[in-house]
Amino acid sequence: MENGTSLSKPASSELEMKLLERIKNSEVPLRIMHVCGTHERTIAKYGLRSVLPQNIEVISGPGCPVCVTPEEDVNIAIALAKSGATVVTFGDMMRVPGSAESLLDAKSERADVRMVYSIDDAIALAEKKPELEVVFFGIGFETTVPANAAALLRDTPENFSLLASQKQTPPAINLLASDTNVDAFIAPGHVATIIGTKPFEPLAEKGFPVVVSGFEAGDILLGISLLQMQAEKGISRVDNGYPRVVKPEGNTIALKMMNEVFETSDSEWRGIGNIEDSGLVLRKEFEEKDAAKKHEDLYSSALAEIKAKAETKDKKRCICAAILTGKANPSQCPNFGKDCTPKKPSGPCMVSQEGMCYNWFKYSRVGGGKIA
Repeated sequence: MENGTSLSKPASSELEMKLLERIKNSEVPLRIMHVCGTHERTIAKYGLRSVLPQNIEVISGPGCPVCVTPEEDVNIAIALAKSGATVVTFGDMMRVPGSAESLLDAKSERADVRMVYSIDDAIALAEKKPELEVVFFGIGFETTVPANAAALLRDTPENFSLLASQKQTPPAINLLASDTNVDAFIAPGHVATIIGTKPFEPLAEKGFPVVVSGFEAGDILLGISLLQMQAEKGISRVDNGYPRVVKPEGNTIALKMMNEVFETSDSEWRGIGNIEDSGLVLRKEFEEKDAAKKHEDLYSSALAEIKAKAETKDKKRCICAAILTGKANPSQCPNFGKDCTPKKPSGPCMVSQEGMCYNWFKYSRVGGGKIA
């Protein structure tokens, strides 16, 4: 394994054309997986798959945080809302289906479910309305964790708690490296902004070329080109193609706050299953702010009813699991564009702007991808 390299931001369409020409001139075949919803959005929006040569295939992994949030966590959030708590979360999360319904469905049944833009909005609501029991349903990868940690390190109202469904990206990528037919990885730039490049080095040590990429079309092309260069030389390392934002050590202040508030645990990923050491749970010192423990007696009855309702629900066959692991593309789903659309999603991958099905529906319905 060799030391990684860092390159400057691609500055122009001329440079993008040069990168594309370089990619097309390489004869090395590569099946590349990215694990970032924003990367997928850029790839789909600018039609990058359609201009890549046949020997380069870019597939999407579990890079959408909304998509991998497990049904059980959604069920608990719904049960809390139906039991009298005020559940607040991001807009996309309100539409993600649990076992039987979504938070938006619960809201239509007069449960108190509200959209916020940050955990600070949730805390402000709790301060303004002390009669409410406010629960912030916090989901996402390492990118969203520091804000939650920073909030809990401050004094928060007694009527505020956090329902955490936080994931760590590297363990999921390591699992996919051993389970999926893939040659190289584009690592998520937003996540790397927090954790740095070092957590991806075990992948390179296993023989997978890795590059951390930014989010413009030129960034993606630069990432693919860097991976090709590694493959051509027969080496594997972690290249930093996003040095204007990402440092090898990451954001040390954010990491310190994260480690102070959260500790590593095993975690369930929708469509993948339980992944060892891939979750973050509140440390014992912050248990009084853990909504799942604080309100367990409150929501247990409603949760049982939700699970019973799910057993009688006629679910549409959804292949989000295969899509999240790069084993299928959305066009192969029998529901895609028919019973499952952005206006009426039957699976989580159609909900968020970071979901592959959403982006495939909006940008890539004609032509599709190369996933067999």
